[in-house]
Amino acid sequence: MLRLAFLNQFLPNLVPVSGHERARAALGAFAGILVTGIVTAAAVGSDAGIPLLMAPIGASAVLLFAVPTSPLAQPWSILAGNCLAALVGVTAALLIPQPMVAAAFAVAVSIGLMLTCRCLHPPSGAVALTAVIGGPAITELGYGFILWPVGLNSVLLLLLALLFNKLTGKEYPHRPSAGVSLPSVGSGGGGSLGVTIEDLTTAIQERDDIVPVDPADLEEVLQRAEAMAFSRRSGGVTAGAIMSREVITVAPATTLRVCLRLLRSHGLKALPVVEDDRTVVGILTATDLLEKADWGPAPVATGLGWRLRAMTNSDRPLRGKARELMSSQVRCVSQAMPIARVVQVMAETGHHHLPVLDDQGILIGMVTQSDVLSALFHVNAEELALIA
Repeated sequence: MLRLAFLNQFLPNLVPVSGHERARAALGAFAGILVTGIVTAAAVGSDAGIPLLMAPIGASAVLLFAVPTSPLAQPWSILAGNCLAALVGVTAALLIPQPMVAAAFAVAVSIGLMLTCRCLHPPSGAVALTAVIGGPAITELGYGFILWPVGLNSVLLLLLALLFNKLTGKEYPHRPSAGVSLPSVGSGGGGSLGVTIEDLTTAIQERDDIVPVDPADLEEVLQRAEAMAFSRRSGGVTAGAIMSREVITVAPATTLRVCLRLLRSHGLKALPVVEDDRTVVGILTATDLLEKADWGPAPVATGLGWRLRAMTNSDRPLRGKARELMSSQVRCVSQAMPIARVVQVMAETGHHHLPVLDDQGILIGMVTQSDVLSALFHVNAEELALIA
């Protein structure tokens, strides 16, 4: 056991992938190297003195087919990285007579230039080394080594990676997805605890290490992990299990005075607006009444303070119908939706009250932010009131 624990220290903390993904990457590398070699031979002949394939292309295949989402595997990285390294390697071989010094210089300068030009591609270090110590056939090519075999091999492998990854469902060149966008309850945006791509980028810069992952991908992973944590904590609870079933609704033609009285008398902050068959056509909130309603001429004062006092004390100045102020593009949730997803919808819309629909699209309840908090943190309504 002690021996196994000691050996485990040397194993990378690499998250395993499925057998399907392992087979996909292996098949892609097989096809990429085979076709690159065949096409190169057809294009330039099969002179035994000049290599049709370079060893670094095998390393490039690992990146392009096994980790196509890595910044190190993107088209600019392989094309610019390999050609830049070949240029540096050939120049070093011509100017520095000592092969070992030239090799060390070529690799070191290539790394510095690739980092500067944002085209870091690990196999390119081997390209620079090959340019110096690849033997007479490589030396005779001179700067032609940049075009062939380096340029030709790189272009062919890249084209095959583009085709193969597309056919097997991998987006390449990689563009980070929009993620699941799951801020914490009540937050204004970002990922877990409000973490944003900018925060991740700054943290990586402060770490001052090369992290071969796009910060946007890190954000998506963080958000997915948060969604899983929400689901685990909620224990599979759905919107239908926590919603309020006695929903006060209004019709589009209901006067705003009546809407305000309903909000006051029932202690509500939002009213679903429904048609006769309880189909939701909008939602009217207290904020809508405060900010959008026509309160008529103010006898003494104007402004927000007067409207607040008017809402509290009287509805006589209030004019209009519910349909004039309601938000018609209201987001609804199904009764079977997990509350982790409900939190996501609240974060996306900024709404704290969501209508719940049955399988026929008919209103059957309302779920609020307080309902979600109560389910997630197992607190009751009285405790929430004290917190508020």
